[in-house]
Formats: sequence, C-alpha cells, structure tokens
Amino acid sequence: MTPDISRRGLIGGAAAAAVAGSLLPPSLQTALASEPPAGGLDAIRHVVILVQENRSFDNYFGTLRGVRGFGDRNAIELPTGRPVFEQPAIGRTVLPFPVREAAEAQRRDLQYIGDLDHSWNGGAAAWRDGWMDNWVAAKSPATMAYYDRRDLPLHYELADTFTVCDAYHSSVHTSTSPNRNHLVSGWTGFEADGRRAVTNDAYAEGTHPGYPWTTYAERLERAGRSWKTFQEWENFTDNNLEFFASFKAVARKALARAGDFTYMEAFYARVRDADPAERQRLLGLLDEGVAPLTDAERSLFERALRRGETGRLAADFRADVAAGRLPEVSWIVPSAVDSEHPGASSPIASAHLVYDLLDALASHPDVWRRTAFFLTYDENDGFFDHVPPPVPAPDGPGGADEIWEGRPVGLGIRVPMLVISPWSVGGYVCSEVFDHTSVVRFMERWLGIAEPNITDWRRQAVGDLTSAFDFHRARRAPEVEQPGPVPPFTGRWRPEPPAEQEMPAQEPGTRPARPLPYQPDAHGRLDGDTLRLSLANAGSSSVHFALYPYAGEFAVPQHRDVRRTGTWEVPVRGGAYRFPVTGPNGFRREFAGTAADRAEVTSRVDGRTREIRLALVNTGRTGTLTFTVRPLAYTGRPREIEVRPGGSATFTHHTADAHGWYDLEVTATGSGSFRRRLMGHIENGRPSVSG
Repeated sequence: MTPDISRRGLIGGAAAAAVAGSLLPPSLQTALASEPPAGGLDAIRHVVILVQENRSFDNYFGTLRGVRGFGDRNAIELPTGRPVFEQPAIGRTVLPFPVREAAEAQRRDLQYIGDLDHSWNGGAAAWRDGWMDNWVAAKSPATMAYYDRRDLPLHYELADTFTVCDAYHSSVHTSTSPNRNHLVSGWTGFEADGRRAVTNDAYAEGTHPGYPWTTYAERLERAGRSWKTFQEWENFTDNNLEFFASFKAVARKALARAGDFTYMEAFYARVRDADPAERQRLLGLLDEGVAPLTDAERSLFERALRRGETGRLAADFRADVAAGRLPEVSWIVPSAVDSEHPGASSPIASAHLVYDLLDALASHPDVWRRTAFFLTYDENDGFFDHVPPPVPAPDGPGGADEIWEGRPVGLGIRVPMLVISPWSVGGYVCSEVFDHTSVVRFMERWLGIAEPNITDWRRQAVGDLTSAFDFHRARRAPEVEQPGPVPPFTGRWRPEPPAEQEMPAQEPGTRPARPLPYQPDAHGRLDGDTLRLSLANAGSSSVHFALYPYAGEFAVPQHRDVRRTGTWEVPVRGGAYRFPVTGPNGFRREFAGTAADRAEVTSRVDGRTREIRLALVNTGRTGTLTFTVRPLAYTGRPREIEVRPGGSATFTHHTADAHGWYDLEVTATGSGSFRRRLMGHIENGRPSVSG
C-alpha cells in the first residue's frame, strides 16, 4: 500500500479497519513499539515545527477527556454571575454548540466553516479587559461552534497517543503575522512608523521595509546549526522570515535578474500563474540571481526563501528524511489549502498533511527515534475559548514591553498544541502555561543558543515545553478507539446556534498528567476595609494569579506574577467582598464575606505528604464560631469544628487518594456570609492524573 493510498483510506474512514481502528500511519504504529533513546534533551537530533492556522483550544478540544475543556471546574464567571460559557448576545445567550449539528441543520459540510474577525481590535473586544464576556458581539454567534472526536479523528488520536498541552496560548490577541513573529524571533516589535507590530502590515506588497531585529533562524545560522523552511510556491504568506529586513535584502539580490519584483511572494505568485514555459524562464532567472550571492547570503536564501513546487511539500520533506538531509530544525509552512485556516482550508486537509509528515519520519525509525514534532496553531481566529490568558500587570516586571495602546500585547487565547515524539507517548496532558515563545525556549534549552528578544515577563510567565516530555520513563501508547469517518468537502458557511441550547458534555474520564513546576497557595486577612492577600508559590516556576472583582473591588480583573511570595491589597467596598483568585492547573481561591467577619482561614500546601492544612481562626472577642469544611469534589466528608473567641483550630485534608486534587468549601456559622473555597492540585514532582 503506497503512503498516498494509505493516507486517503485511513483519514477518509474507508479503510480504518485495516490498522485495527487507528488513523496513525502504520509506520508510526510500528515505531511506537520501540523504546525511546536515553540521554534526555541530548538524545534529540531533530525538531520539526508545524504551525497551522486559526483554531482555538475549545473549538477543537473542548470535549476531549481529561483536559481543561467544557467540564472545567475552574471556569470563571462573567460579571453577571453566569458561567463564562454562557456568552451574552442581543436578546439571548449563546452556549458552545457543535459544528456537526449546525451543519445538519443548515445543510452544509462541517469541514468548511468560515473564518471570523481575528484583528487586534477584535481580539481586545472579545477579551474585554479580561472579563471574557463579549465574544458574540465581537465575533458573531459562530464563535461558539466546536468540533468533537467524530469530526477530528486524527487530531484526537494524536492527543490520546502523545501529549496534549491544555495551557498553550497564542502570543498576541491578534492575527497571524504578529504571532508568527514570536515563533521565529521571540517577540513582535515595532513597525517603521513607531506603531507596535500587532497587525498584518508585513504583508504589504513591496512597501514594508522589513523588521530590523534578529530572528532565531539567523542565530542558528551563526552558530553553525542546520535548519530549513519547507514550503511551496504558495505558502499563504506564513513564512514570517520573509518579512525581516535581513531576509528581504537577500531576496532583493536574488530577484535582481527576474524582473520588477520586490519580494518573494510577488515573484512566486507570477510563477504560480505562469504557463510551463514562462514558469521555467522565471525560475531560471531566479537561479541566475542566486548564483552571485555570497555563501552566507545563499545559505539564507536556500534555507528560508527557496520555495518548492506546488503540491510537493510532504514529498520534499520525505525526500530529505530518506536522504539523511533532515536538518536539526525544520519549520513546515503549508500552502493555504493545507493550512487548516477556516477561510481557506479544513481540518481534513491538514490531517492529510500531518499524516504524510509523520509517516515520512516514522518510515525511518532511526530518524523518528530522535525527533520532536510540535503541532500547534498561530492564533484562535475568532473562535471562543473559555480560559482567560495570563497578561502582565501594567506595573509588574517587564510590563512596559508587553503593553501597547493601553492593553496587553499578550498572552493571547489558548490554541491546541500536540507534542509528538518518542518521549511524549502515553496520552498525557501537560498543563504548564506556554505560548509561542516556548517553542523558541525549547530550542534554547536543547541547543544552548539564547534568544534575547524574549521579554522578561514572558520568561517569567511561560515555560519552555520540556515538561511535556518524559525522558526517564518509557510509556507505551494507550489503546485508542476507532475514529469516525470524515465527510467530503463542500463550500464555506458560518454556523448558527440552535434555538434550544444546552451545555456540551466533555468526554468522561481522566488522562495521565505531566508533573508541573507550580505549587501555589493564597489566603487573606481582613484589616479594616482592606482584605490583605498573601500569595505563595513553592514551585520552581513563577505562578500567574488573576483576581476577578465581582463585588467591584477593582474596575477590571487584576494580575500578579509570583515566584515565591507576594501580596495583594483588595479594597472592601460597601462593606462586602466577593472575588476569586485563579492560577494554573485548576488553582482557585474564592473569598466572600463582609467587613464585619470574625472568621479567618489560612492555608499551607505540603507537596511531600500531599496535604493541605487549614488554620481556622475566630478573630472575635465574643461568641464561638462553627466552621464547616465541606469537600465539593474528590475525597473526604464534611467536618464541623468549633473555635472559641480569639482561638484557632487546625484541619488537615489528605489528597493522596485523589492524586493530589482537592476542592474544599469553608463557611462559618455566626460570621455572616463568610465563605472560602480552596481548589487545586498538589504537585509532588511525579506524573499524576488530570482532575
């Protein structure tokens, strides 16, 4: 069976039974049976980076079991008190709704939904200062549409076989080019006129001067490391290296004999439209222009700017793998039709490409065994995701580099990330916070080549993707169910929600979870008309805390990044307060009560014993308080504890039987509306289970 026949049969569903219900290439199934090589990061010889277009995490994986999806216990509320999933619209509320049902109702094909607004201003409008309550108005009701396992069988099987990251964010609240700037250089700086590069201005034909800062590809070049961009004559303008001044200068020299072309896209557009004879003439003139380049210039041209024949991206990649030419770093830049963009492509088109690329690697086991393959998406298009992204506090460390027009440049909305490698097998979820700069930082760790463009705040707020790998334990691939068939293509359309809506159900069950570098905690103490919060983090990486002021404590949600300890002074306005503080991987502390409260709760998390210890304090001078500690999930039973005036009592909650997860509510009879909720996961440095 040829690779092409195998791909069509498997992905289309017609021959799924041929490989026991799996959509993975047979070569990859065979490769998974072997043990990964030892040596940690040093065992990696190749990194392949495929960045597709415009899908949010909830749009693709909101129903996937064991991730932070539609069943998220830590989902925020809207200012109205309703769940974030219930997005307001004129005269109604729109919940997440399945593309499949909308396609049936509207007699359209689920593969071809259209794109939505994904501009700088549109992204800010949906996010709305962190309240996350303006998605429908900013994008349209179609923003709430989602796919499930039946619609994305290969994507779901890859998640069930390897490692899915459910806290991976786009880098910017905006469109493709600024996000891809982060992917190839670690940040997006400024346009020539002084504006921040947060739009697609780089696509302006012949007039954009090129970005002046250095890319990571150039740093690889200077260090003598091998790299290459795989692309076709039509690359959907997704190779952002072309928009940097250094590469533009090389392009102008290479195009000098080909005619009046000022950049590569204009030239290759002419090549695509030309008849065969004219095409050969143009390509020959390009070769004549490349010939007199210096060795350094020619290397940049061949690695970054040379494009391959239309339809041959996967074949060219396969040829390099087979010939032993696969470089250390490969950036894959598909054509529009294979890009997964909802305005030009489809999930199934991308699935064909992903299948072929993975088959090319796994057909050469010696290459597969030493390759890390990253599959992610540059931005969310206009599709809803319920998890508010971490953003810098304006007065926090590095905030000045991350604020433009009075709002944060990023992080942006969550997008899918699949880590596919011999060291990420097992159907894991990794919930460390990442963004596109994490891909660059992974290469920093792997190759030892620094990228100084990455801001201090991003280095503090996001990880480097190494936690998605397990270099110490071999994990066999789990059994996977047979995915359903994918329908044929049709035209573009925009899904409409049904008249009768209900909250979608996430797939039941858990999945193994990678250990995380966080150990957050927070508690508060009333001091007159101020609730003073103590923030703590016993983990090795900084924790991003967000506070949602539902009782008007602040005008908008607030943010703090804490490496070890921190404080937050929260005003109690009108005598009452109600706000949660959230953090990574399900961390949550809820605070509610009045300025007259006589109750106080402090907490301490012990990673060694996997216990959370509460100190229950009666700050009053008269009257005994009865504290009730009630588990809202996982393990345990309610306990009532009496505390005399001026006294305290200790309560220890054990979480080992719940794999470190806890969700506790604390109330105090005799202290008004006092309430605390403590929720999260206690890390112990070992793999765990999703909550």
